[in-house]
Formats: sequence, structure tokens, C-alpha cells
Amino acid sequence: MTSHRDSLENLNKHIPLRDKLIAAHESICQQLPYIVRIAVTLYDEKTRMLKTYLHSGDENRLENYQQLIDNAPSLKELLEQGRPRVINNLLTFSENEQDQEQRQRIARDGYKASYTLPMFNEGDFFGFIFFNSSEKDVFTEISLRQLDLYGHMIALMVINELSSIKTLTAAIKTTSNITHCRDPETGSHLDRMSRYSRLIASSIAEKYNLDDEYIEHVFMFSPLHDIGKISIPDDVLLKPDLLSEEEIIVMKTHARKGREMIDDLVANFGLQNIKHIDILRNIAEYHHEAVNGTGYPEGKTQNEIPLEARIVAVADVFDALTSCRPYKEAWDNQQAIDVLNKLAGEKLDADCVKALVNNLDKVEKIQQLFVQNNCC
Repeated sequence: MTSHRDSLENLNKHIPLRDKLIAAHESICQQLPYIVRIAVTLYDEKTRMLKTYLHSGDENRLENYQQLIDNAPSLKELLEQGRPRVINNLLTFSENEQDQEQRQRIARDGYKASYTLPMFNEGDFFGFIFFNSSEKDVFTEISLRQLDLYGHMIALMVINELSSIKTLTAAIKTTSNITHCRDPETGSHLDRMSRYSRLIASSIAEKYNLDDEYIEHVFMFSPLHDIGKISIPDDVLLKPDLLSEEEIIVMKTHARKGREMIDDLVANFGLQNIKHIDILRNIAEYHHEAVNGTGYPEGKTQNEIPLEARIVAVADVFDALTSCRPYKEAWDNQQAIDVLNKLAGEKLDADCVKALVNNLDKVEKIQQLFVQNNCC
């Protein structure tokens, strides 16, 4: 009888997805030591945008990066064919197949070769896995077979993580339908504000040391910011006129109710394995806090308010101002920006406001993609 240590034993532990990716990388390096980095990008089907998500390195110069898949013809071809790509010498890789920024980043990081594997879940494409090498001409049929096994294992880990979040989202939507509560906010509002949230988070990432995993979870969780409104009676939630003081008190309870609902759903659906669940809890409970302490439910100030809640607050206010409601017409972007600038440092986080205002061109592209269909 001989003893053997499982090189992938960390995958059995209740640890973050990135730590599992690092464990997989360490196992690969025992056989293929030239693999210096594994990276995962996710695909947003609605915007056709590829976004960096996870990596296995100590330092990642490719964080907070996104591009249209149409601007990367080589990757787009992989998506269409559903097949992997081997580049045994990145220095000779055709410049017509990557945008200039990506070429510069690859050269700067010193990668010599790359193996790219598309990820699919029941036939639906959702991202890529990149195996980057410090040496050229290393990808043989034998090494590629090994990487294929690891690649599919990594894809399954990512699918498991994202599926848990989708289950939570579906549970919330189902609860909403069962209780017949109808939030007047449209699906296009949620599409826009979630992408505004991601834009803000990406823009302040360097200052606040935010990684791609955090940014992506802000994006995924931000549409659930108002789930507590499920508990608000229709005569308050759907009232077309201004609310009375008593009704305002009832409406404000949705922030605390949202946090309680999340805790119940996580427990009842067995979703305790979702990482960064506190990001969702904080968004739901604290997105109506104000940096000057006049918000609710706790009157938190400045950095007492979780960053993810400050991000979502700016995104939500901006889209509310630029969208029509039963009681108001939609404002143009400049009017909304003027209001945001007045609220910066008072009600809203100044860094988050600046991040949105300074990316107006990207804001407008989001608005063009997700047009409000049921204007008043």
C-alpha cells in the first residue's frame, strides 16, 4: 500500500473560485511548467462584449479589460466554429486578428504562446479559457490533451458558480410572480443600470484595488437591488402620484426587507456556496444610503456605506432621471449629469459620480443598446 497526495484536493474545499483556479494551475505546472497563467473571460450575449473575470497569477496586467468580440476576429471565429485555438508563437500571430491594445498587453506581459478554449454550457457559449505560456512551440498533441481535461474542469467550476447566481435570480423572479407584485421598473432599466454599475466599478478599480471578480459580481447582483419591493403593497408601489409621509415610511422598508429576503432565499435554496454574496446583501440593503448620513435604513455616512452600494446608487439614480415614469418625463443626459454633480459628495459618492460622468460615450452606447420600450 502506497500513499499518494491528491494534487487537486483543494478543489474539494469550500474556497473561492479563484483559489480553485490557482490550485488547478499549480497542478498543471507539475506537468507543464511553462504554463504561467490561466485566465477566464466571460461573454455578455446582449452586448457581445468579452470581459476579463478570473486569473491564476499573482499579478494581472490584463484586469478590468473588455472588448467587443467583433473586434477580435480570431476569437469570434472560435465562437462560430466552437473549436479551440493554438498559437505556438505569439510574435508571429497576425496583427489583423487582434486589436492593438490587446497586442500591446500580450507583448508587455511576455507571453510567448497561448492555447484558447471556448466554454459552452448546454450548447450556449459563455466565455473563454486562456492558457498562456512563457515559452514558444510548446503546445503538442500530448500537452493539449492534458490542457483540454483541465480546461473542461475549470469550465465546470465556473458554470457551477454562475449557475448558483442564476438560481438565486430565478428564485427572486418566481417569488415576485407568485406574490403578484409588479415593480414599475422595466427590464431595460435593469439592463442599463447593471451595465452603468459595471462601468463605474471598472473606472474606479485602480483607486480601490478592485479585481475583475468583484466587478463582475457587482454587475450580476445590481439588477436585484430593489428585490425588497416585492413586499411593498401595490397601492404604494404602483401609486402614480407622490407618496404620503406614511407611504414613504412603508416604501423605505424595502431596503431592509430585501436583505432579509436574500438571507431566506440563500438558506432555503441551499445557495450558501455563492461567493461574494455579501455584495448582494449590501447592494439590496444600503443602496439608498447617502454619504452625508441622510439616507436609509441606517443613516450610514461616507465609507461606512459599502462601495458596491455607492456604485449602484449612482447608476440607479442616473437611469431613473433619464427614464420616463408615470409621474415624470425622461430627462436628457446633460440634465441628469447636472443633478449628479450637485449630489456628488452630498448624497452620492463623488468618485462614482465622476466615473459615470467621465464615460458618457460608453453610457450612450449602453442607452442605444437598451432602449426603453414603454415610455409614458
